[in-house]
Amino acid sequence: MTITFLFLALFALMFIGIPVAVSLGLSGALTILLFSNDSVRSLAIKLFETSEHYTLMAIPFFLLAGAFMTTGGVAHRLIEFANACVGHIRGGLAIAAILACMLFAALCGSSPATVAAVGSIVIAGMVRSGYKREFAAGIVCNAGTLGILIPPSIVMVVYATATESSVGKLFMAGVVPGLLLGLVLMVTIYIIARIKNIPALPRASFKEVLRTGRRAIWGLMLIVIILGGIYSGMFTPTEAAAVSAIYAAIVAVFVHKDMQLRQCHRVLIDAAKLSVVLMFIIANAMLFAHVLTTEQIPQSITRWVVDQGFSPMEFLIVVNIVLLIAGTFMEPSAIILILAPILFPIAVQLGIDPIHLGIIMVVNMEIGLITPPTGLNLFVTSAVTGMPLTTTIRAVSPWLLVMLAFLILVTYVPYLSLALPNWLGMT
Repeated sequence: MTITFLFLALFALMFIGIPVAVSLGLSGALTILLFSNDSVRSLAIKLFETSEHYTLMAIPFFLLAGAFMTTGGVAHRLIEFANACVGHIRGGLAIAAILACMLFAALCGSSPATVAAVGSIVIAGMVRSGYKREFAAGIVCNAGTLGILIPPSIVMVVYATATESSVGKLFMAGVVPGLLLGLVLMVTIYIIARIKNIPALPRASFKEVLRTGRRAIWGLMLIVIILGGIYSGMFTPTEAAAVSAIYAAIVAVFVHKDMQLRQCHRVLIDAAKLSVVLMFIIANAMLFAHVLTTEQIPQSITRWVVDQGFSPMEFLIVVNIVLLIAGTFMEPSAIILILAPILFPIAVQLGIDPIHLGIIMVVNMEIGLITPPTGLNLFVTSAVTGMPLTTTIRAVSPWLLVMLAFLILVTYVPYLSLALPNWLGMT
């Protein structure tokens, strides 16, 4: 009865238009009031505990770093470098857009930010070069999802918080799948370009590659600082986020000089607004998860799944179906915080590696970002291009097949996710 009321209350509140974050907290509070022996004061205690969670401090710092990188012109330099490297290949401008998304994803940890930063520059350039606007928009909207798969990733930080997993190991686990997805998208574009005879850019000279590389080096170095610093033990993921924010500010203001000091307060305010929204969702979702745990709901579901005799493969099929459905109407962080506490103990019971489960959830969230009606990347792409949302959805739809095939690959080949962290000996 408790679990039924909890989820009925959640979906009823969302159905009548109450924001997801408020629905999460309110449904949890109502369940405690009506069905639990626990005190409502426990919700206040849990809210306080959430606010002092050390891992969550990484989120506002990564958002701030991304804001400085976006405003400071780093995206433009990365795109120039990508064009110089692969623009001469058939369909090279589209392939360069994928590469630029991969590089920017390794800086900001946010998918919508990747679409906004890269798409605002690349899509117009592709249209001028003879690409159809819908084709260009579909590519960038889809490739922008790499922002939450290639580390650093805000969604991975949220999963680590919900399951008490290693953020560093999750980051390393996302490297191979992220690079592989980028490669799959590039190969797909190359095949389409050969079939449709899409033009290529003139081959850049080696001198031009070096010139654009030097211009982009400060942005590229941030990737080395974040991942190298975490793996070497120089700093934790949270400390890496703080370092990246300071580094991004210095590069934007004093190195590239694309910003003036008086503009910094606007960047700080914008990043703070995003942080408050996301942290409010997280806090309420943690309250919801607290009710789940207090009422022994994950343990009850785990026992039921084990009693049904589900194999790991069957369980992962159910996981993907549930996550794909949830991704159509909820924000990734909220989905992770609601479902991870339920799925995590079952996966452990069935012998599924928690890090592998985390990557599966992230890839599902990628698909959710380009799935109507609430996919964030769809709205960002529509705003960047000026295309109607329905046209944007049609432009992205063919790429969903590629993403679904990639999801199956990641789900049933755990080696892709676990090889690098195991090879590096991370625990």
